[in-house]
Amino acid sequence: MSLVATVAGTPLEVSDVDAREVALRAAPQVAALPRPGTSEGRQLRRWLTQLLVTERVVAREAAALGVTVTAATPAEDELLPDLTARLEIGSVAASALADPLARALFAYVTDAVDVDEVAVADYHDRNPRRFAQFGHARGWLVPGGTPTLDEARPQIAAHLRGAARRRAFRLWLDQRRAALVWLAPGYEHPGDPRQPDNTHKH
Repeated sequence: MSLVATVAGTPLEVSDVDAREVALRAAPQVAALPRPGTSEGRQLRRWLTQLLVTERVVAREAAALGVTVTAATPAEDELLPDLTARLEIGSVAASALADPLARALFAYVTDAVDVDEVAVADYHDRNPRRFAQFGHARGWLVPGGTPTLDEARPQIAAHLRGAARRRAFRLWLDQRRAALVWLAPGYEHPGDPRQPDNTHKH
């Protein structure tokens, strides 16, 4: 058995990463993937390892907390409505949230996260036209008037609440991975500056 990681002592093997890479390379977008054996190819395998351990952490924590998928489980686009949301939460967590169980866990972990009226009003002061309605004039899309705080409040609150919940889930998930996951040498996080294939330098 060749280990790449353990999650709460349960092994993740090289064959698990191999199988996920084979499945990924069978997808239509294979041309966008790095060639195996290259520095970028090794980084892809590190990323896949991060995804696999995250999926196992999610499954373990959901079981421990009694979280299951229900009709109330949010859809993926509710939690990750755009590219900015995916960047906020990180590529591994965003990919893990394709799984309904991960989304149910997200909802459970972040249920109490909310934003207060001061934050909503402050956001409106700094971004008064952020949620302005648009209309058409002479073939152009043009903004309407600046919405009042009362008019924009529901959209601002939803926007800020979504960002706060993504931040809370990301921090919670990072803590659970730190507590439960051991990574073998060569399978460190792709961004770990100690591994030789990390090209992000300062």
